[in-house]
Amino acid sequence: MDDALDVAYTWDPGEAMGAFLEGLRDGRIIATHCVSCERTLVPPRKFCERCFRPTDRWEEVASTGLVETFSICHVSWDMRDLDPPELPAVIRLDGTSDGGFLHKLGEVAPDDIRIGMAVEAVWRPLAERTGSILDIAYFRPRTAGGDA
Repeated sequence: MDDALDVAYTWDPGEAMGAFLEGLRDGRIIATHCVSCERTLVPPRKFCERCFRPTDRWEEVASTGLVETFSICHVSWDMRDLDPPELPAVIRLDGTSDGGFLHKLGEVAPDDIRIGMAVEAVWRPLAERTGSILDIAYFRPRTAGGDA
């Protein structure tokens, strides 16, 4: 007896996340804005969780920002050694209000990372993009303009 299930599965990200993922495929970061509390939200949301009202407009935000917090991970979730370590960080993108954008850092030594470090997105080549958060390969220290 074959116990394998033959199940087709489709995931619909919805309007806000769908627009966000399409933007990433095109090399853009899409946000929504709430005029009531003056917040720009990334990833975008159809409603503001602070004032419980629909967001008012779509915006494109910069692919640059500042590191708000970070971690240096020497082991993976399943306890495998990581060499080099992974460097996840929460990044406040320029032009956004609060919260952060979680992604990995690259092109930086763990000892050189600091809170407030200015970073920029490194995009995968257009032909490799699929409409995924991984269309941004990682964020690296900003080379032009220095720290904000």
